[in-house]
Amino acid sequence: MERGGVGGARRRPAGTQREATLPAPPLAVGALGSGGGTRPLAAGREGRVGGSRRSRRSRRRGARKRPELGMAAAEGREPLLRAGEEEQERQQQQQGRDVVETEEHYKSRWRSIWIMYLTMFLSSVGFSIVIMSVWPYLQKIDPTADASFLGWIIASYSIGQMVASPLFGLWSNYRPRREPLVVSTAISVAANCLYAYVHLPHSHNKYYMLTARALVGFGAGNVAVVRSYIAGATSLTERTSAMANTSACQAVGFILGPVFQTCFTLIGEEGITWKSIHLQLNMYTAPVLFGALLGIINIILTFAIFREHRVDDMGRQCNSINFEREGGVLDQDAEGNIDHVAVVAVNFLFFVILFVFAVFETIATPLTMDMYSWTREKAVFYNGIILSAIGVESVIVFMVVKTLSKKTGERAILHGGLLIILIGFFILLPWGKKLPNIQWQEIKNNSVPQTTPSEMVMPFWSFRAMQLSSNHSEPAGCPITQSWCLNTPMIYLAQYISSDILIGLGYPVCNVMSYTLYSKILGPKPQGVYMGWLTASGSGARILGPVFVSQIYTHLGPRWAFSLICGVVVLSLLVLEIVYKRLIAFSVRHGRMQEESC
Repeated sequence: MERGGVGGARRRPAGTQREATLPAPPLAVGALGSGGGTRPLAAGREGRVGGSRRSRRSRRRGARKRPELGMAAAEGREPLLRAGEEEQERQQQQQGRDVVETEEHYKSRWRSIWIMYLTMFLSSVGFSIVIMSVWPYLQKIDPTADASFLGWIIASYSIGQMVASPLFGLWSNYRPRREPLVVSTAISVAANCLYAYVHLPHSHNKYYMLTARALVGFGAGNVAVVRSYIAGATSLTERTSAMANTSACQAVGFILGPVFQTCFTLIGEEGITWKSIHLQLNMYTAPVLFGALLGIINIILTFAIFREHRVDDMGRQCNSINFEREGGVLDQDAEGNIDHVAVVAVNFLFFVILFVFAVFETIATPLTMDMYSWTREKAVFYNGIILSAIGVESVIVFMVVKTLSKKTGERAILHGGLLIILIGFFILLPWGKKLPNIQWQEIKNNSVPQTTPSEMVMPFWSFRAMQLSSNHSEPAGCPITQSWCLNTPMIYLAQYISSDILIGLGYPVCNVMSYTLYSKILGPKPQGVYMGWLTASGSGARILGPVFVSQIYTHLGPRWAFSLICGVVVLSLLVLEIVYKRLIAFSVRHGRMQEESC
């Protein structure tokens, strides 16, 4: 073999037939873990390249053809490769063409995703860790506070999150995501500390508590940043599993929050006082200070472990800059328009899913008190056990759905989840002939009680509990002030338990599939703002759920309430049928991947 030309490229003697060789498939270095081996990317983690490698390989071979090739073939020799062409090939590989993912990059990417799981867990803990103690603490620090003001305090968390989610999402689109993550977590830490000191002012303590809870919700707006990062740091085949893990961490946070609160009740209402810093450590302040400590740990881990990573829909490394490549060249994989019809449809479906679940968890206590003549203590205790069991069921469903989605696809599972929710609420409709026990005490003009606007936004069971707390002997049964109690059949306990199981099965399925489909529809484009709007729609649903219960259920009864819920779910199923074919991944829509490989 002779050497010649630029850069020492080899050429064959004249008349030698060139061997037709195909380029080897890209390898994922270190993908086999400690074995140190390599494997083709298509057969490696999650099958990231899929069946389209052959067509891309052909395009690359065609793109490398030059006019010089014909001249070289006519002379019976191998064409020379210039150093500039070799450099261009290397640059193309760096820009995302079959980029190799090292083991260190893979580990760093998933360490960062685990930090996002922790952030999601802490966000949900921040909501649930004080929900059981807000009312007694409010009464202790400010006797002027009434039940209607409690409604605003509980709703302030969701309002703060609804406002903050699009803002943090927009921030994460144009700056490193570590910035909004650290700032939002710091806001939550400061808000929890403020909550621990709301007893200090001599007046207006209730407004300080309202501000503290609103700021905790504002800090929880980083959920949009978490979801958008996970969407950008996973391939399509990894996306469902990662989103399921995220939702599972959120569900575990909601479950463990009240558990932490229960453990801290051992400290007692008086607790310990540090006069030098004016801190009272008791059953009301210890949970929020614990949440602040977890937030500080989260900030430290974000600085120490979290790194910006981005992969395209097929799992190839991309530039970590959120909105463009270095030098101002847009990512070619991000070219193309987002299907905004599909985006709006998923936002609507997600709103419905969160709304019906908010209605379900809000209506549980008043429904069981009316139908089964349970006392307030019994209703809270038994429904607490039921909701905890549903939380465990949800975590199991999150794990199962990761495997099931690979066989059936996300759209079919979402459809099935909505059907299960529909059946769950349909079962709750009163069917029998037996009427509930009537509560005859304290009848005032046989009228339906009026509800103030501030009482609309609080959980109905809390409002009912406040009304009953002033009575020494608590009446049981369906209040005569609710006129529907006289003509609406009771809902049997078997109906209620069956409905709980079905809704607890359908809700987590729909929750995960909504997030997964939404992130795939958005594709490689920055998702911060879009995820912010999705989170805001969910927060709005959690605000409107208690309003629906306090108005429709109180005035019209369970038959109207659950019939309207069934109608809303049927409407969402119709919307899903209309946009079913549009709920596909960005890369599939633009012909860059086959749907089977997603």
